[in-house]
Amino acid sequence: MLNIALLGAGRIGQVHARSISANPDCTLVAVTDVAAEAAHNLAARFQAKVRSVDDILADAAIDAVLIATSTDTHSDLIERATAAGKAVLCEKPVDLALERALACQAKVARTGKPVMIGFNRRFDPNFAALKAAVDSGEIGKAELLAITSFDPAPPPVSYIKVSGGLFRDMMIHDFDIACWIMGGAPSKVTATASSLVDSEIGAAGDVDTAVVTLSWADGRIAVVKNSRRAGYGYDQRIELLGSEGLLSAKNELENTIEKITREGTRSAKPVYFFLERYMRAYEAEWAAFVHAIKTSTPVPVTLADGIAALACAEAATRSVRTGETVALRPEMPGGL
Repeated sequence: MLNIALLGAGRIGQVHARSISANPDCTLVAVTDVAAEAAHNLAARFQAKVRSVDDILADAAIDAVLIATSTDTHSDLIERATAAGKAVLCEKPVDLALERALACQAKVARTGKPVMIGFNRRFDPNFAALKAAVDSGEIGKAELLAITSFDPAPPPVSYIKVSGGLFRDMMIHDFDIACWIMGGAPSKVTATASSLVDSEIGAAGDVDTAVVTLSWADGRIAVVKNSRRAGYGYDQRIELLGSEGLLSAKNELENTIEKITREGTRSAKPVYFFLERYMRAYEAEWAAFVHAIKTSTPVPVTLADGIAALACAEAATRSVRTGETVALRPEMPGGL
Protein backbone atom coordinates (compact mmCIF):
# COMPACT_ATOMS: atom_id res chain seq x y z
CA MET A 1 0.00 0.00 0.00
CA LEU A 2 1.44 3.35 -1.10
CA ASN A 3 1.13 6.39 1.16
CA ILE A 4 0.31 9.49 -0.88
CA ALA A 5 0.46 13.22 -0.12
CA LEU A 6 -1.51 15.74 -2.16
CA LEU A 7 0.02 19.18 -2.67
CA GLY A 8 -2.81 21.51 -3.66
CA ALA A 9 -6.45 21.39 -2.57
CA GLY A 10 -8.07 23.49 -5.28
CA ARG A 11 -10.44 22.27 -7.98
CA ILE A 12 -7.98 19.95 -9.70
CA GLY A 13 -6.60 18.78 -6.35
CA GLN A 14 -10.11 17.70 -5.39
CA VAL A 15 -10.37 15.71 -8.63
CA HIS A 16 -7.11 13.96 -7.87
CA ALA A 17 -8.12 13.27 -4.26
CA ARG A 18 -11.08 11.28 -5.57
CA SER A 19 -8.84 9.24 -7.86
CA ILE A 20 -6.30 8.55 -5.11
CA SER A 21 -8.96 7.48 -2.63
CA ALA A 22 -10.70 5.24 -5.17
CA ASN A 23 -7.53 3.28 -5.88
CA PRO A 24 -7.17 0.13 -3.72
CA ASP A 25 -3.37 0.22 -3.81
CA CYS A 26 -2.81 3.57 -2.11
CA THR A 27 -3.96 5.78 0.75
CA LEU A 28 -4.21 9.56 0.83
CA VAL A 29 -2.47 10.36 4.11
CA ALA A 30 -1.66 14.08 3.86
CA VAL A 31 -2.90 17.26 2.18
CA THR A 32 -1.35 20.70 2.01
CA ASP A 33 -2.38 24.01 0.45
CA VAL A 34 -1.56 27.68 0.89
CA ALA A 35 -5.29 28.15 1.58
CA ALA A 36 -5.64 26.53 4.99
CA GLU A 37 -9.42 26.21 4.84
CA ALA A 38 -9.29 24.38 1.50
CA ALA A 39 -6.69 21.98 2.87
CA HIS A 40 -8.70 21.23 6.01
CA ASN A 41 -11.94 20.71 4.08
CA LEU A 42 -10.36 18.31 1.61
CA ALA A 43 -8.45 16.42 4.29
CA ALA A 44 -11.64 15.98 6.32
CA ARG A 45 -13.48 14.55 3.30
CA PHE A 46 -10.85 11.90 2.73
CA GLN A 47 -9.68 11.19 6.30
CA ALA A 48 -6.22 12.63 5.67
CA LYS A 49 -4.09 14.96 7.78
CA VAL A 50 -3.22 18.57 6.96
CA ARG A 51 0.56 18.96 6.98
CA SER A 52 3.12 21.40 5.66
CA VAL A 53 5.16 20.72 2.53
CA ASP A 54 8.30 20.48 4.66
CA ASP A 55 6.72 17.88 6.95
CA ILE A 56 5.46 15.84 4.01
CA LEU A 57 8.80 15.77 2.25
CA ALA A 58 10.63 14.88 5.46
CA ASP A 59 8.36 11.91 6.16
CA ALA A 60 10.02 8.72 4.91
CA ALA A 61 6.70 6.88 5.19
CA ILE A 62 5.22 8.92 2.34
CA ASP A 63 6.00 7.16 -0.93
CA ALA A 64 4.75 9.65 -3.51
CA VAL A 65 3.33 13.12 -3.91
CA LEU A 66 0.81 14.48 -6.37
CA ILE A 67 1.50 18.11 -7.22
CA ALA A 68 -1.65 20.09 -8.03
CA THR A 69 -0.45 23.54 -7.00
CA SER A 70 -0.14 26.67 -9.14
CA THR A 71 2.10 26.27 -12.19
CA ASP A 72 4.77 28.64 -10.94
CA THR A 73 5.53 26.21 -8.10
CA HIS A 74 5.72 22.99 -10.14
CA SER A 75 9.44 22.79 -10.92
CA ASP A 76 10.52 23.72 -7.41
CA LEU A 77 8.23 21.12 -5.85
CA ILE A 78 9.26 18.42 -8.33
CA GLU A 79 12.90 19.05 -7.46
CA ARG A 80 12.30 19.08 -3.72
CA ALA A 81 10.11 15.97 -3.76
CA THR A 82 12.49 13.86 -5.86
CA ALA A 83 15.47 15.02 -3.78
CA ALA A 84 13.52 13.76 -0.76
CA GLY A 85 13.13 10.35 -2.39
CA LYS A 86 9.48 10.66 -3.45
CA ALA A 87 7.90 9.54 -6.69
CA VAL A 88 5.96 12.41 -8.29
CA LEU A 89 2.91 12.92 -10.43
CA CYS A 90 2.73 16.62 -11.33
CA GLU A 91 -0.08 18.42 -13.09
CA LYS A 92 0.75 20.04 -16.41
CA PRO A 93 2.63 22.11 -17.39
CA VAL A 94 6.05 21.39 -15.95
CA ASP A 95 6.70 25.12 -15.65
CA LEU A 96 5.79 28.46 -17.20
CA ALA A 97 9.25 28.67 -18.81
CA LEU A 98 10.97 26.04 -20.95
CA GLU A 99 14.47 26.79 -19.65
CA ARG A 100 13.32 26.33 -16.06
CA ALA A 101 11.68 23.02 -16.99
CA LEU A 102 14.91 21.83 -18.61
CA ALA A 103 16.86 22.73 -15.48
CA CYS A 104 14.31 20.78 -13.44
CA GLN A 105 14.75 17.76 -15.71
CA ALA A 106 18.51 17.82 -15.17
CA LYS A 107 18.15 17.92 -11.37
CA VAL A 108 15.55 15.14 -11.33
CA ALA A 109 17.77 12.91 -13.47
CA ARG A 110 20.40 12.97 -10.74
CA THR A 111 17.94 11.59 -8.17
CA GLY A 112 16.74 8.66 -10.26
CA LYS A 113 13.18 9.12 -8.94
CA PRO A 114 10.19 8.79 -11.31
CA VAL A 115 8.26 11.88 -12.37
CA MET A 116 5.03 11.60 -14.35
CA ILE A 117 3.33 14.64 -15.90
CA GLY A 118 -0.45 14.84 -15.70
CA PHE A 119 -1.57 14.71 -19.31
CA ASN A 120 -4.75 12.89 -18.42
CA ARG A 121 -6.21 12.90 -21.93
CA ARG A 122 -3.85 10.11 -22.96
CA PHE A 123 -5.88 7.92 -20.60
CA ASP A 124 -9.29 8.78 -22.06
CA PRO A 125 -10.64 5.41 -23.28
CA ASN A 126 -11.54 6.78 -26.72
CA PHE A 127 -8.21 8.53 -27.31
CA ALA A 128 -6.30 5.52 -25.98
CA ALA A 129 -8.18 3.24 -28.39
CA LEU A 130 -7.36 5.58 -31.27
CA LYS A 131 -3.68 5.56 -30.32
CA ALA A 132 -3.68 1.76 -30.10
CA ALA A 133 -5.22 1.54 -33.57
CA VAL A 134 -2.54 3.85 -34.94
CA ASP A 135 0.25 1.85 -33.33
CA SER A 136 -1.11 -1.42 -34.68
CA GLY A 137 -1.06 -0.03 -38.23
CA GLU A 138 -4.81 -0.14 -38.82
CA ILE A 139 -4.75 2.96 -41.05
CA GLY A 140 -1.19 2.72 -42.32
CA LYS A 141 1.13 5.66 -41.75
CA ALA A 142 -0.35 8.60 -39.83
CA GLU A 143 -0.25 11.64 -42.12
CA LEU A 144 -2.74 14.39 -41.17
CA LEU A 145 -4.00 14.94 -37.62
CA ALA A 146 -6.77 17.35 -36.60
CA ILE A 147 -7.49 18.12 -32.93
CA THR A 148 -10.44 20.22 -31.79
CA SER A 149 -10.61 21.47 -28.20
CA PHE A 150 -13.26 24.07 -27.33
CA ASP A 151 -14.16 25.03 -23.76
CA PRO A 152 -17.82 25.89 -23.04
CA ALA A 153 -16.86 29.23 -21.47
CA PRO A 154 -13.66 31.12 -20.61
CA PRO A 155 -12.17 31.01 -17.12
CA PRO A 156 -11.99 34.17 -15.00
CA VAL A 157 -9.44 36.73 -16.18
CA SER A 158 -7.79 36.46 -12.76
CA TYR A 159 -6.96 32.84 -13.67
CA ILE A 160 -5.79 33.78 -17.16
CA LYS A 161 -3.22 36.17 -15.68
CA VAL A 162 -1.43 33.42 -13.73
CA SER A 163 -2.07 30.41 -15.99
CA GLY A 164 0.64 31.03 -18.53
CA GLY A 165 -1.92 31.69 -21.25
CA LEU A 166 -3.90 29.57 -23.67
CA PHE A 167 -0.92 27.79 -25.20
CA ARG A 168 0.67 26.73 -21.88
CA ASP A 169 -2.56 26.09 -20.00
CA MET A 170 -5.16 24.82 -22.49
CA MET A 171 -3.57 23.85 -25.80
CA ILE A 172 -0.66 22.16 -24.05
CA HIS A 173 -2.94 19.12 -23.67
CA ASP A 174 -3.37 19.05 -27.45
CA PHE A 175 0.35 19.51 -28.07
CA ASP A 176 0.95 16.44 -25.92
CA ILE A 177 -1.74 14.44 -27.72
CA ALA A 178 -0.22 15.40 -31.09
CA CYS A 179 3.31 14.39 -30.02
CA TRP A 180 1.95 11.16 -28.51
CA ILE A 181 -0.04 10.12 -31.57
CA MET A 182 2.65 11.13 -34.05
CA GLY A 183 5.41 9.48 -32.03
CA GLY A 184 7.52 12.53 -31.22
CA ALA A 185 7.80 16.30 -31.22
CA PRO A 186 7.32 18.29 -34.46
CA SER A 187 10.10 20.17 -36.18
CA LYS A 188 8.16 23.39 -36.85
CA VAL A 189 5.28 25.30 -35.26
CA THR A 190 3.10 27.96 -36.91
CA ALA A 191 0.36 29.74 -34.96
CA THR A 192 -2.29 32.36 -35.43
CA ALA A 193 -4.46 33.60 -32.59
CA SER A 194 -6.71 36.42 -31.42
CA SER A 195 -9.01 37.48 -28.61
CA LEU A 196 -12.59 37.14 -29.88
CA VAL A 197 -14.43 35.79 -26.86
CA ASP A 198 -13.57 38.32 -24.16
CA SER A 199 -11.75 41.61 -24.69
CA GLU A 200 -10.47 41.45 -21.10
CA ILE A 201 -8.51 38.32 -22.00
CA GLY A 202 -6.80 40.29 -24.74
CA ALA A 203 -6.17 43.18 -22.35
CA ALA A 204 -4.50 40.69 -20.00
CA GLY A 205 -2.07 39.81 -22.78
CA ASP A 206 -3.57 36.46 -23.79
CA VAL A 207 -5.66 35.01 -26.60
CA ASP A 208 -8.84 32.95 -26.51
CA THR A 209 -9.04 31.65 -30.07
CA ALA A 210 -6.15 29.93 -31.83
CA VAL A 211 -5.13 27.61 -34.63
CA VAL A 212 -1.68 26.00 -34.62
CA THR A 213 -0.05 23.92 -37.33
CA LEU A 214 2.60 21.42 -36.27
CA SER A 215 4.90 20.06 -38.98
CA TRP A 216 7.19 17.04 -38.78
CA ALA A 217 10.43 16.66 -40.71
CA ASP A 218 8.97 13.84 -42.83
CA GLY A 219 6.04 16.00 -43.99
CA ARG A 220 3.34 14.89 -41.53
CA ILE A 221 1.04 17.65 -40.28
CA ALA A 222 -1.21 18.30 -37.30
CA VAL A 223 -3.70 21.14 -36.96
CA VAL A 224 -4.91 22.11 -33.48
CA LYS A 225 -7.93 24.37 -32.96
CA ASN A 226 -8.74 25.93 -29.57
CA SER A 227 -11.45 28.27 -28.40
CA ARG A 228 -12.41 29.38 -24.92
CA ARG A 229 -16.10 29.46 -25.92
CA ALA A 230 -18.40 26.80 -27.33
CA GLY A 231 -21.91 27.52 -26.11
CA TYR A 232 -23.08 23.96 -26.82
CA GLY A 233 -20.65 22.23 -24.46
CA TYR A 234 -17.15 20.80 -24.13
CA ASP A 235 -16.01 19.95 -27.66
CA GLN A 236 -13.20 17.38 -27.73
CA ARG A 237 -12.51 15.58 -31.01
CA ILE A 238 -9.62 13.93 -32.84
CA GLU A 239 -9.44 12.94 -36.50
CA LEU A 240 -6.44 11.20 -38.02
CA LEU A 241 -5.98 10.47 -41.71
CA GLY A 242 -3.56 7.71 -42.54
CA SER A 243 -2.22 6.23 -45.76
CA GLU A 244 -4.83 3.46 -45.60
CA GLY A 245 -7.79 4.93 -43.75
CA LEU A 246 -9.15 7.37 -41.18
CA LEU A 247 -9.69 7.24 -37.42
CA SER A 248 -11.85 9.63 -35.41
CA ALA A 249 -12.73 10.02 -31.75
CA LYS A 250 -15.94 11.94 -31.32
CA ASN A 251 -17.52 13.87 -28.47
CA GLU A 252 -19.09 12.18 -25.49
CA LEU A 253 -22.73 13.25 -25.34
CA GLU A 254 -25.05 13.94 -22.42
CA ASN A 255 -27.02 10.86 -23.46
CA THR A 256 -27.27 8.48 -26.42
CA ILE A 257 -30.86 9.32 -27.38
CA GLU A 258 -31.39 10.19 -31.02
CA LYS A 259 -34.76 11.49 -32.23
CA ILE A 260 -35.71 11.20 -35.89
CA THR A 261 -38.85 12.91 -37.23
CA ARG A 262 -40.00 14.58 -40.45
CA GLU A 263 -38.29 17.73 -39.27
CA GLY A 264 -34.92 15.99 -39.07
CA THR A 265 -32.61 14.24 -36.62
CA ARG A 266 -31.71 15.47 -33.15
CA SER A 267 -29.26 14.18 -30.57
CA ALA A 268 -27.86 15.37 -27.25
CA LYS A 269 -25.18 17.99 -26.78
CA PRO A 270 -21.62 17.17 -25.69
CA VAL A 271 -21.14 16.93 -21.92
CA TYR A 272 -20.62 20.40 -20.55
CA PHE A 273 -17.21 20.43 -18.88
CA PHE A 274 -13.93 18.59 -18.35
CA LEU A 275 -14.99 17.00 -15.05
CA GLU A 276 -17.77 15.06 -16.77
CA ARG A 277 -15.70 14.38 -19.88
CA TYR A 278 -12.45 13.22 -18.32
CA MET A 279 -13.17 11.80 -14.86
CA ARG A 280 -12.48 8.25 -16.07
CA ALA A 281 -9.24 9.48 -17.60
CA TYR A 282 -8.05 10.97 -14.30
CA GLU A 283 -8.74 7.67 -12.54
CA ALA A 284 -6.92 5.68 -15.23
CA GLU A 285 -4.01 8.13 -15.16
CA TRP A 286 -3.58 7.68 -11.42
CA ALA A 287 -3.89 3.89 -11.71
CA ALA A 288 -1.13 3.90 -14.34
CA PHE A 289 1.13 5.95 -12.04
CA VAL A 290 0.51 3.62 -9.09
CA HIS A 291 1.19 0.56 -11.25
CA ALA A 292 4.49 2.03 -12.45
CA ILE A 293 5.63 2.79 -8.90
CA LYS A 294 4.60 -0.60 -7.48
CA THR A 295 6.21 -2.53 -10.35
CA SER A 296 9.28 -0.29 -10.75
CA THR A 297 8.46 0.20 -14.43
CA PRO A 298 8.72 3.48 -16.38
CA VAL A 299 5.91 5.98 -15.95
CA PRO A 300 3.83 6.30 -19.13
CA VAL A 301 4.08 10.10 -19.40
CA THR A 302 7.56 11.39 -18.67
CA LEU A 303 9.10 14.70 -17.74
CA ALA A 304 10.54 14.75 -21.26
CA ASP A 305 7.00 14.48 -22.64
CA GLY A 306 6.01 17.49 -20.56
CA ILE A 307 8.98 19.44 -21.87
CA ALA A 308 8.12 18.57 -25.49
CA ALA A 309 4.59 19.94 -25.04
CA LEU A 310 5.92 23.06 -23.29
CA ALA A 311 8.37 23.63 -26.15
CA CYS A 312 5.45 23.56 -28.59
CA ALA A 313 3.59 26.06 -26.39
CA GLU A 314 6.54 28.44 -26.29
CA ALA A 315 7.02 28.08 -30.05
CA ALA A 316 3.34 28.86 -30.66
CA THR A 317 3.56 31.92 -28.42
CA ARG A 318 6.61 33.14 -30.34
CA SER A 319 4.95 32.41 -33.69
CA VAL A 320 1.92 34.54 -32.79
CA ARG A 321 4.17 37.36 -31.62
CA THR A 322 6.42 37.36 -34.70
CA GLY A 323 4.07 36.09 -37.39
CA GLU A 324 6.72 33.52 -38.36
CA THR A 325 7.09 29.76 -38.28
CA VAL A 326 9.28 28.68 -35.36
CA ALA A 327 11.65 25.71 -35.63
CA LEU A 328 12.30 23.30 -32.77
CA ARG A 329 15.94 22.25 -32.47
CA PRO A 330 16.30 18.70 -33.81
CA GLU A 331 19.13 17.86 -31.42
CA MET A 332 16.86 18.52 -28.44
CA PRO A 333 13.33 17.12 -29.00
CA GLY A 334 11.02 19.44 -27.18
CA GLY A 335 13.47 22.36 -27.28
CA LEU A 336 13.63 25.69 -29.07
